[in-house]
Amino acid sequence: MSGSRIAKFYRMSVQKRLELLHERGTLNDADYAMLQPGVSLLNAETADRLTENVIGVFSMPLGLGLNFQINGLDYLVPMVVEEPSVVAAVSSTALLVRQAGGFASSSDEPLLIGQVQIVDVADPARARQALLAQSEHILQLANSGHANMVARGGGARGIEVHLRGATAQNGELLVVHLLVDTRDAMGANLVNSMCESIAPLIEQISAGRVFLRILSNLTDRALVRARAVIPEALLATGDYPGDRVRDGIILASEFAAMDPYRATTHNKGIMNGIDAVAIATGNDWRAIEAAAHAYAARGPRYAPLSTWSANDAGDLVGELTMPLKVGTVGGQVESNPAVRIAHTILDVASARELAEVMAAVGLAQNLAALKALSTTGIQHGHMRLHARAVAVAAGTGPARFDEVVERLLVGGEIKVWKARQILAELEARPSPVRAPPTAVPRAAAPQAAVPPTAAMPAAAMPAAAMPTRAPLGARSQVGYGKIILLGEHSVVYGRRAIAAPIGLTVRAEVVRGEPGQAPVITDWNVDGSAQETISPDVSHQVAALIAARLGLPESGVRVDVFSKLPRASGLGASAAFAVALIRATAECFSIELSDEQVSSLAFECEQIVHGTPSGIDNTVATFGRPILFKKTDAPSGHEISDIVTPHPIPIVIGLSGVHALTAHTVAAVRAAWLHNRARYDAIFDQIDSLVGEGADALRRGDTAELGELMNINQGLLNALQVSSPELEQMVAIARRAGAFGAKLTGGGGGGAIIALAGPAGAEPIRTALHQAGYITYLTEIR
Repeated sequence: MSGSRIAKFYRMSVQKRLELLHERGTLNDADYAMLQPGVSLLNAETADRLTENVIGVFSMPLGLGLNFQINGLDYLVPMVVEEPSVVAAVSSTALLVRQAGGFASSSDEPLLIGQVQIVDVADPARARQALLAQSEHILQLANSGHANMVARGGGARGIEVHLRGATAQNGELLVVHLLVDTRDAMGANLVNSMCESIAPLIEQISAGRVFLRILSNLTDRALVRARAVIPEALLATGDYPGDRVRDGIILASEFAAMDPYRATTHNKGIMNGIDAVAIATGNDWRAIEAAAHAYAARGPRYAPLSTWSANDAGDLVGELTMPLKVGTVGGQVESNPAVRIAHTILDVASARELAEVMAAVGLAQNLAALKALSTTGIQHGHMRLHARAVAVAAGTGPARFDEVVERLLVGGEIKVWKARQILAELEARPSPVRAPPTAVPRAAAPQAAVPPTAAMPAAAMPAAAMPTRAPLGARSQVGYGKIILLGEHSVVYGRRAIAAPIGLTVRAEVVRGEPGQAPVITDWNVDGSAQETISPDVSHQVAALIAARLGLPESGVRVDVFSKLPRASGLGASAAFAVALIRATAECFSIELSDEQVSSLAFECEQIVHGTPSGIDNTVATFGRPILFKKTDAPSGHEISDIVTPHPIPIVIGLSGVHALTAHTVAAVRAAWLHNRARYDAIFDQIDSLVGEGADALRRGDTAELGELMNINQGLLNALQVSSPELEQMVAIARRAGAFGAKLTGGGGGGAIIALAGPAGAEPIRTALHQAGYITYLTEIR
């Protein structure tokens, strides 16, 4: 199997994920076809043969836990779970442990226990001795009907006899335990049939009466263990040093060891991961849960299944021990196509290996919860995923989904009723009055192309002022806004820069018009009125370029642009607009474009708008992921590499209110560079050095270091004379309010700043900027 590390998997569409797994060979052609959206893996007819009174098939999300390295092997872990954040949290934690060498798991040879209850025994002690003396005879009888299992190395292995005390009316209770190796099968039916077969012989030997004959779900003869050792340095976050995170996790573990109420929730977190894998692989998660909690209660009080401590080197050490009897063969696996595919993806060779993987997943889930609880709080990572689940529950379709989620997050009231209210407001948008397109000669350029703009966040728009939804048949696509963390201006001269997408986007909706009509592109303001266009020359050139490159000189279209990105603020609005328009137009006319082709055409549009752009805006607008970017002479024009950070990093964006065109500041810097290349190249080299260190800090999640680098970069940008009094004031306000770092983002001369939230979080920074009269947005680097 190929590696479990798949960068930015969560950013892909479901279809793109399936295509990637198919290309990697994880999914064969048949499995790839079965997992296509809209295909039912388990039909009602098959379900009717698996259980009773079937009326349909109940679906749950099937996701992949990524980044797992266990006993030196990589695993893609299928997980079926509806609870938000489980798969994301376990994948993030698996990446952390992977950096420390991965998980170590081990397991006992798994045995199931079958119980035969004996009552009305005249001499319990003598009966016990007699049963033990006849153990070989009992085992032979138990195995006699299961030759195939015995041939595979399994079967009944031993017996135990326990005296449990006096019953109310039937004397001393004897219990015979039949210990059975079921190999890779779950084995419940096998053990039950063995208990039935030996019952008459048990009665004869004990001179008592056999009553119940059934397996036990307390599988403490099938213990599995998982262990992780994580150096203190890897635990550090931007807000907390590694030793504080380690000690917080240990303190939380001690809480569970001393308090059964906490231990219950502690263990529930472990089972969040284990149950999700059990369901995906067709195992009896109810039996697994029962065994886990019974094992946790075996001592004087209910206790945690895992413990966290520090070793002599100061590393955090997590250890989990629990009973876990699972199967990889049998009716459940072979009858349910979804389960079979999950086993194909996981690719384990035995039931013991599956149990070892599941234990590592449980320990990872436990660490994720404890780390969140002891640092930012458990809700920090849940809210966006919870908002997505709420939007689904409210019946939000794909066209409105992202907008509903963003408005839920901004408003802070993440409830189903609120999502329905937002959705109703969006659906009730009034239709602005639109003039019909004006016919022009066929070779004429489009009438107008309007860049995106937004005077306020979409969540703050009055419901009655929201733009109308697209006409039937319209195609809608988005382009991402961006921030530059480090490297503005120097990136134009071949140095590196770090950029990341933000939650503010531009959406373009395209519908076909009559052939021969000029394309009409209208930018709708928040009050439902059309905005004034920017320079007609620029807008004509951008629209004409896109139409020409897509081969649509004779095709009329109507384009409506709805933007959350403020204009001329250094947040990549023009590139986001170009990407959204290119993609929506291509989709409308069934033109297939790769991401690289979209980005390349958007770069040409940026050259019209900005003169000598670096290429970074169109790249982020297209690909929508954090990148390390460098402009080169390669055919693509650049080198990019992904930057993966171990946890979301909160960023406050502040708008100065001063519009500044990037073309102007880029031209000013170029004139200064031409006048004294050596001096300015030295500044560019210093910025490039900061970018390299910043990429390393991001990959470690070291936000304190990243903030310091941002502050230094701001000083160098000021030296390039691209800052402004408003930007300098905002930077100072953000730093006083607790930001680790703050700097301008984009071309400068006005526009926006970004502030990296410090230990107190983003709210003090936003409050301070609001009190000074500035508009802010909150985003994350993920």
